[in-house]
Amino acid sequence: MAAGGSTRVVIAALACNGLIAVSKFVAAAITGSAAMLSEAVHSVADTTNQGLLLLGMRRARRPADARHPFGYSKELYFWSFVVAILLFSMGAGVSIYEGVQKLLHPHPIEHAIVNYVVLGVAIAFELVSTYVALREFNVQRGEMAPLAALRSSKDPALFTVVLEDLAALVGLVLALAGNMAADLLGWLPADAVASIAIGCLLAGVAAFMSLETKSLLIGEAASAEVVEGVRKLIEAEVAASGAIKRVHAIRTMHLGPQDVLLTARIDFDDAVSAARVEDVVGDLERAIKARFPEIRRLFLAAKGD
Repeated sequence: MAAGGSTRVVIAALACNGLIAVSKFVAAAITGSAAMLSEAVHSVADTTNQGLLLLGMRRARRPADARHPFGYSKELYFWSFVVAILLFSMGAGVSIYEGVQKLLHPHPIEHAIVNYVVLGVAIAFELVSTYVALREFNVQRGEMAPLAALRSSKDPALFTVVLEDLAALVGLVLALAGNMAADLLGWLPADAVASIAIGCLLAGVAAFMSLETKSLLIGEAASAEVVEGVRKLIEAEVAASGAIKRVHAIRTMHLGPQDVLLTARIDFDDAVSAARVEDVVGDLERAIKARFPEIRRLFLAAKGD
């Protein structure tokens, strides 16, 4: 996935959620709906999160320097982890708290038609944002199953927006159901139950995001396809030149979505000259980077027996 694709997804989500948050707060103030207030806080959390993702993406593009010789790509992973924490505390925590308060002190929803209008508009905006995110996500995942693609994705900006948008759509449906049950059926706790359900939904999404981003922060390997592709390129050189005996100990780590560190130890025949070793290593480096441009840090260790 190109960085530009992820940036478009985040910007689209930021714009939609900012507009939705304002309308939800107005509706919550007019109607007194706990579910609507929870949804408003949810939208504020999403808008804040997308702002932080844009910050992380921008800071991750800084070039390497003496203090950070491998660059700042991992900064995106840090800010994505902060997003997960904020979604849990600011989104899930406030929603559950508001729901519990409404359960303890139930009151009728006033001017419910306002909630229906705002929720309808919010669903329309979220559908647009979700469509943009899912389109980019489907390009990335190819034939892979959606859940497996989420688990294996190295781009937290993209999978965060996808998960937040899907959670927002489900949350809007829950809020609408809670408002309708309280308004049309007279079951006042429905609004509070919807708010608590929204909070639990956000907590689950935040937990998933935290685990996935933590794994990226610690250092995830490149995909098996990349590692195997590099191995085949080196083995092709083994067959072509006869200078290499074998390759082993290929190690990779994602520093960012499109920034992979790769090291490999190559055993050369003792009879091969140092100049020949240098030529072969240079050819391999060019071939590997041409085939896998995401491998931006490449270290081939030449070793004789």
